[in-house]
Amino acid sequence: MTGAVPEESRVVLIGTSQYTDERLPPIPVVEQCLHDLRDVLTDPDHGLVGAEHCTVLLDEPDIAQLGRRIREAMAGATGLLVVYFVGHGIVGRRHELYLGLPDSDLEHPTFGSLSYDALRDQILDSPARTKVVILDSCYSGRAMGETLADPVGAVVGQLDIDGTYLMTSAQRDQVALVLEGEAHTAFTGRLLRVLKTGIPEAGEFLTVDDVFHQLSTVMTAAGLPRPQKRGSQNSGRFRIARNHAISAESEEDLDVRVKGIIRRGRAESWAKQLPDLRKVLARQQALLGDGHAKVWRTEQLIAHAIGEGGDPSEAVERLRDLFVRQSAELGEEHADTLWTRHLLAVNLGESGLREEAIAVLRALLPDLRRVSGHLDPACWRAQHVLAVNLALTGWIEESVALLKELRTMQKVHLGEGAPQTGRVRRDLMLLSQEEADRV
Repeated sequence: MTGAVPEESRVVLIGTSQYTDERLPPIPVVEQCLHDLRDVLTDPDHGLVGAEHCTVLLDEPDIAQLGRRIREAMAGATGLLVVYFVGHGIVGRRHELYLGLPDSDLEHPTFGSLSYDALRDQILDSPARTKVVILDSCYSGRAMGETLADPVGAVVGQLDIDGTYLMTSAQRDQVALVLEGEAHTAFTGRLLRVLKTGIPEAGEFLTVDDVFHQLSTVMTAAGLPRPQKRGSQNSGRFRIARNHAISAESEEDLDVRVKGIIRRGRAESWAKQLPDLRKVLARQQALLGDGHAKVWRTEQLIAHAIGEGGDPSEAVERLRDLFVRQSAELGEEHADTLWTRHLLAVNLGESGLREEAIAVLRALLPDLRRVSGHLDPACWRAQHVLAVNLALTGWIEESVALLKELRTMQKVHLGEGAPQTGRVRRDLMLLSQEEADRV
């Protein structure tokens, strides 16, 4: 049983999300599938290759250019080659398989589509010792008002490549699906989950066959199309990933990692902590479940880091969703929910939604005072953020009044030289000058 040598391996991820033929509906989740699969396969600790050896080809309109880019991406693969496609699959008149591209014609796929035979020839020419081909074809049968026979099921016998492991997303007479509310196709979403969380009963490393059989079990149990496989020359025994279920840290280990991330985020940059935070989140979810308080706290940190990194709008979306889950489970006045509300207000303001930020803070501040008391630092932070947003929307007098009250409390309890007191004093001076200028 062998594993990938990163320098000798290459990964090519191909996907089509938009089509000019209205009979081939768009598949918006394709981009997320490619992005997340790339992140998993290039993970510094558990991935197959470095980021420089993973090529993503999304919505490539020109077949000739696509062919050149595929050849360039495969170049240098002597150990492992992984080729993945997500998009519409189309069956030709002779039952040959075509992979949908933006200008594919459903009835005449010969022009404007990528022939699987052409892709197969390119893979055959590769000197890679082990080749893994993954086809996640989402078909247009339902959009046409009827269910088509599954193209992969119809032509799977044509897809064999010597020395290659082929994995497909569905069987004959089934359609590959995108389920409502999911961020990926049904197949790729569950493939990602297996790779991220691992398989408890497997060894330290997952083979291609381990991944396939777990994926097949998960999809069958959920009533989804069951994937298929073809393998030759023991390719199924190739180690494709480290088993997160075995190698993941304990809950205590993860707690220590989170403390270190928080320390570095405060001292350096929160945005730089995002990769580590996402790894911790995936491992916490596998170990503790999606609804655990520690998982939610890590989600808070991720949203905070995203907002600090310059994308407060995404942070707002994440925090809104987290607030709904925490409110239902913990209540709006739980300490964790209160902090989510604070972060939501901050990022609403940074997104330009200052009126909504003010509304959130006007409700949050009395809740904080009731739960923690007027002298709690959380109250002071919320009051300062409220004052800033009020000032930026023209409510100068109310903002000044809040800052004066805050300065008095902080001078007494923190001292004139405390950094928090200094920030409030600075903002108050600026606003007092602005108020004087108006007069």
